[in-house]
Amino acid sequence: MRVVMLTTSWPRDEGDYAGRFLVNQVRELERAGCTVEVLAPGRGFNDFGLAYGAGVVANAKRSPWKVPLMLASMLRNLRRAAKRADVVHAHWLLVAPIAWLAGKPFVLTLHGSPSAGRFEDLELATRHKRLFRWLVTRPRVVIGVSKPLADAAAGGGANAIVIPHGVDVPPAREEPTGTPIALFAGRIAREKGVEVLAEAMEQVGGVELVVAGDGPLRHLFPQALGFVPHCDLHELYRRASMLVLPSYGEGFGVVAMEAMSHGVPVIATTAGGLGWVIENDVSGIVVTPGDVDGLRAAILRLRDDSELRARLGDGGRQRARDRFGWDHVNELTLDAYRTAITS
Repeated sequence: MRVVMLTTSWPRDEGDYAGRFLVNQVRELERAGCTVEVLAPGRGFNDFGLAYGAGVVANAKRSPWKVPLMLASMLRNLRRAAKRADVVHAHWLLVAPIAWLAGKPFVLTLHGSPSAGRFEDLELATRHKRLFRWLVTRPRVVIGVSKPLADAAAGGGANAIVIPHGVDVPPAREEPTGTPIALFAGRIAREKGVEVLAEAMEQVGGVELVVAGDGPLRHLFPQALGFVPHCDLHELYRRASMLVLPSYGEGFGVVAMEAMSHGVPVIATTAGGLGWVIENDVSGIVVTPGDVDGLRAAILRLRDDSELRARLGDGGRQRARDRFGWDHVNELTLDAYRTAITS
């Protein structure tokens, strides 16, 4: 099967985390026998500087005149590539019209990226129902990386299914010793709940906070490591006693899934797909977005109970293996392609 993968996010180098999960998906699809051609910024079309940094939506607000140039480049190159393909797999909701105009059967994946602001998938589904319905009924199959996203697409009339991101499950690690480490990995921005994290940690002793990321609120964490290459992030998972994700919005939570695969218990909010990825008191602890006291209590609970950390870590590894393992994800994705081609 020949697949064209259309995305506005793709790693620019080995150390870039942006779109890294798509690199893994392409690798696994090729392992399953597919031929995959990737169209991404600088790799198939010209994004005119809109794709990275603050993200497409924020960059487009600053340079709106670049948007039609990027879309024209995307469409021209996609039409050329689609002639050689059986199916187009488009990522992110707002590229759906481009994939539709390519004239090939296409599958659309919704990721629910909170950095898109009011153009985030669940926001559009709520606030702009007609536009959302039109977008999700163009593809033959819509994939939601979490159940809330798939449910929103189905509510808009789409043929929608849940296919989570896939993950490699490494060998079991040894339980970290010494001062417990609470790890935050992600963009240091309001939508990630970092202000809540900073306030919660003010009254927490006996825990080392490690922040891997960058963003507009980095001043809250002067010790932040900046964006960490993916290979180094796995070393942080190995050392962490817990992962803390106090997000206000999250389509899926790739970092949570990766931490679970390493046996790291996760403290996360119910926002977006996180409440679906994390099973409370089985693979982690779920708190309400914005709840400083609840977040602090969860951190202290894990700090003080090594047996609980071990139990939740084991539960997370099992959940990652069963729900997010590549064999399972590949089977579902190939079925979606076959449905799109034959329907």
